[in-house]
Amino acid sequence: MTILCVRFQLPSEHEAALPGLLGLLEEFTPVVEALPPDGALADLRGAERFFGRDAVELASVIRVRSIALYGVDCVIGAGPGPMLARMALRAARPGVTCAVPGDPDGVAEFLAGRPVAALPGVGPATARTLCEYGLDTLGLVAAAPLSTLQRLIGAKAGRELREKATGVDRGRVVPNAVSRSLATERAFDIDELNPDRHRRELLSAAEEIGARLRAVEKVCRTLTLTVRYADRSSTTRSRTLAEPTAHSAALTKAAYGMYEALGLQRARVRALTLRAEGLTPADQASHQLTFDPVDEKARRIEEVADRARAKFGPRAVMPGSLAA
Repeated sequence: MTILCVRFQLPSEHEAALPGLLGLLEEFTPVVEALPPDGALADLRGAERFFGRDAVELASVIRVRSIALYGVDCVIGAGPGPMLARMALRAARPGVTCAVPGDPDGVAEFLAGRPVAALPGVGPATARTLCEYGLDTLGLVAAAPLSTLQRLIGAKAGRELREKATGVDRGRVVPNAVSRSLATERAFDIDELNPDRHRRELLSAAEEIGARLRAVEKVCRTLTLTVRYADRSSTTRSRTLAEPTAHSAALTKAAYGMYEALGLQRARVRALTLRAEGLTPADQASHQLTFDPVDEKARRIEEVADRARAKFGPRAVMPGSLAA
């Protein structure tokens, strides 16, 4: 096992501790990929040779240091590749690292009885199609003829599914930095069921993200929404924007779109986290020109509002629904 997938059990209001926790992983390897809001992938191939310990032993050290230095426990999965490490994470629990064996037989045994939906990249529609034909486990998918899979879900998708189901993991850990993103969170005092209040907090979060981006002269390419529920589970959705932007109206529209796509029915929501990712300098980003006077007017008003907030405080100017 050379790849760790770590999910830190961060309280929803302590997401700012993630950069420090990533620094803890970087003491073992420079190849660390942040997975906001609370996770990371770490490639320990060099660390295993340097420290003379395998990935599971190093995972124990990481867990102890995380608790001792930050008071944060973590759940860790280990595997020969990023995909398998992510799958191992789902089967792990605090205090015990779930490890996928590195040999082909061990990988096949780990995957065999797992449902097809557990495989990263297999969405509900694909899983439903496969289950309708009796291919409800990865073992059955791996044993099915490639031609059958391609006929059911397409040539490219069928080939990729067959590879993943047989343990072929072509992913790699891409080092990045959490500083390439900005996040804000809205936690509710009680578990909130009212969709109107969810949308109100999303509006507030999008306004804050937009103002922070403009203050540092950045734009974002991707917006990610994480919804945390009363049972401590969460759902995360990401959306690539039509163009890199720091415009609050565009961010709000994208946030609303992701929320509506979740189709929540009386969900008991504990917190909403909005993250802007793929930050780039605003002066290097392209912007589609428009002849819409309403859009141009909105952007000018936004500039004036930013100056007012900088002088009189963040609540000097805000949407009417938030002022209420």
